[in-house]
Amino acid sequence: MRLSCQQEDLHRGLSAVARAIPARTTLPITQHVLFEALEDSIVLSATDAETIAITYRIPAEVEETGSITMPSRLLSDFVATLPHDPISMNLAERSRQVSLTCARNTASIGGLDPDDFPPIPPVDDAASVQVDSERLRKAIAQTVFSAATDDSRPVLTGVHFGMANHEVRLAAADGFRLSVHTMELDDEVDERAVIVPARALGELGRLVSDATGPVTMTFNSAGTQVQFDLGHAKLVAQLIQGTFPNYEQLIPRESTTHTEVSVSELIRETRIASIFARDGSGIVRLIGTPGEGGAPGRLEITARAEEIGDNEGEIDAIVQGEEAKIAFNGRYLMDALQVLDSDRAIIDTSSPSSPGVIRPVGDDTFVHVVMPMFVQW
Repeated sequence: MRLSCQQEDLHRGLSAVARAIPARTTLPITQHVLFEALEDSIVLSATDAETIAITYRIPAEVEETGSITMPSRLLSDFVATLPHDPISMNLAERSRQVSLTCARNTASIGGLDPDDFPPIPPVDDAASVQVDSERLRKAIAQTVFSAATDDSRPVLTGVHFGMANHEVRLAAADGFRLSVHTMELDDEVDERAVIVPARALGELGRLVSDATGPVTMTFNSAGTQVQFDLGHAKLVAQLIQGTFPNYEQLIPRESTTHTEVSVSELIRETRIASIFARDGSGIVRLIGTPGEGGAPGRLEITARAEEIGDNEGEIDAIVQGEEAKIAFNGRYLMDALQVLDSDRAIIDTSSPSSPGVIRPVGDDTFVHVVMPMFVQW
C-alpha cells in the first residue's frame, strides 16, 4: 500500500470514524481504524462490533492499493498535530508496520491484519427514504437530548421514527421529558416505525453538519438495521427492538395559562438561576403574571440555594389566562430552550403539578413536554 493525502482530509476522516470506537471493549481490534486504499480514495472504517459502524471516504493519490488497521487514538493524535501538508503512507508487502511522512515528521505505526477487523454488515435496500440533510440535522438536535442515558428501559435509550405518508416523526423520552419533531419529506413513504439508538443519532448529527446533499435512510428487510448514507460517509446502526410508549397521550392538549417570552432572555435568566439551583436540587421556579391595564405581563425566574441565598430575575412576557406557577429542573429547561429554532417561545401550563409544554413561536414542527418539580410555594 502506497499513497498520499492531505492532512486536513485525514484528520477530518479519523475524527469522524473515531466516534464509533467503544470506550471499553474485550475486542482489541475495535480500538483500531480500518484503512482501505482504493483507486483514488481512502475508506476509513470503525465499529464497536455491536451497535454502530461509521465509514468515511477521503480523496487520495493512491499508487498501490491495500488495507491495514491502525490504533485509532495514536494515529488520530499524531495526525492532528501535523502541519497542513500532504501525508505519505507506505506499507510494505507482508508487513504490518506503516510508515508515515509529513513535512519533516516521520513515524512508524504497527497495525493488525485487516481480515480480523469486524465485518460491517451490508444493509439491503428493502426500504429507502431520502431526507434533506439540514432537516435531519434539526430533527436530531431537537430530540436526541431527551433520550434516556441508562438502559433500565432499552427502548427509551433510542429515538422513535414513525414514518407515514410524507413525514417522519421523531420522538424521544426519558420519563421526565418528551421531545417530538415532525419532519416533512419530499416523497411519500410506507408506514413504518423503528427505534434508532440515541448514541448513533448523536454521531449522525455531527456527520450531517458537513453534508450538503440529501441523506438516504435505508432499512434492511429484517427490520434490525438502518444505514444513513451521506455520500462521503455512512453510518450503520442496530435498531432497538421493543415497543415505544404511546407518547401522543403524554402531550397536554389544553392549558390554563399561555406564556410567550423571548428565548434569549429566558435562557439568560435560567442560566443565572441555575447557579443558585445547583445547591437546591436544580429547581428553577417560574411565575407568569398577566399584565393589567394594557401593561405587558411578566415572567419571574427564581431559584434558592438552601441556607446560602436565592436569586430572582424577571423578563417581559405575554401572559394569557391565569397566573401560573411551575417549577422545572433547570438543566431540562435549558436543554429545551437551546434547541428552539425561534426567537420566541410559548410555555403552556395548567397547574404546578401538570406537565409544561414548550413550543417555538411560528414553528409547529417541534413540541417539548417537561414534567414539573414538586416544591413548596
